[in-house]
Amino acid sequence: MGCQVPARLTYCDLAVRNVSKALGIELVDMEDAGCCGYPLRFISTEANLALSGRNLALVEKKGLDIMTLCNSCYSSMLKAEKTLREDPALMKRVNGLLEAEGIRYEGRTQLKDILQIFYLDYGVEKIRSKIKRDLKGLRVAVHYGCHLLRPSKVMRFDNAENPHIFDDLVEATGAESIYWPLKLWCCGCPTLPIDENLALSLARRKIKDARDAGARCIVTTCPSCQISFDIMQPVIENRFNERYELPVLYYPQLLGLSLGMDSEEVGLNLNRVNTDSIIEFTD
Repeated sequence: MGCQVPARLTYCDLAVRNVSKALGIELVDMEDAGCCGYPLRFISTEANLALSGRNLALVEKKGLDIMTLCNSCYSSMLKAEKTLREDPALMKRVNGLLEAEGIRYEGRTQLKDILQIFYLDYGVEKIRSKIKRDLKGLRVAVHYGCHLLRPSKVMRFDNAENPHIFDDLVEATGAESIYWPLKLWCCGCPTLPIDENLALSLARRKIKDARDAGARCIVTTCPSCQISFDIMQPVIENRFNERYELPVLYYPQLLGLSLGMDSEEVGLNLNRVNTDSIIEFTD
């Protein structure tokens, strides 16, 4: 689920579906899914909680769990889950808003980010056993994204200061997760609607840092970060009169390549930044 993936990043959706099928992970499309409420978090807490609660309630009604493809969705709904569980009065108000749709949130749905599915439920060793194309020699700049790690007391995904889960998943493909100084910096996307220059400057610094560290690509797990580094990279190049030509892959694209899929099966032909260097590497 998530707004950005079906609207702007169809290659992420394609890669997730094909990789999940190859690994034997069954996906059930979430009907009537709406925004997670993240964009409203500083405008109306109740609206934010109601939108997140609605998605949680829709899935709870089906007796399923949620897998998110977006760090912001994961963060928003995880915070809502915690807030509503700890505040019965607020839970009652939110459920009052959901009554019109005949749904109710009771807190039984389990929420997981896609990386948790791969790392905890499926397992790194099992992924390694499925690898058909070893990506040894591919130097990758792993970008976690802010909302997967912080606030750490809520997310509890990994060590916020020294995370390793995403790195381990990347290295399961045979690729090398390199050190780069700005690894845990923000991609700049949250400031894009407010201060474009700041947003592009942040993304520029990260792209340059990854390239200077010797990365052949950046790998993300967040649609907003993907937009900052992939979709906005040509804009940044024009703004600063520089050329980076650094491909940016959503993790399931990288994983799909290592599972033996061709470039179109994981949507590399749909990425904004040219991915020929990655395709040539896997030939």
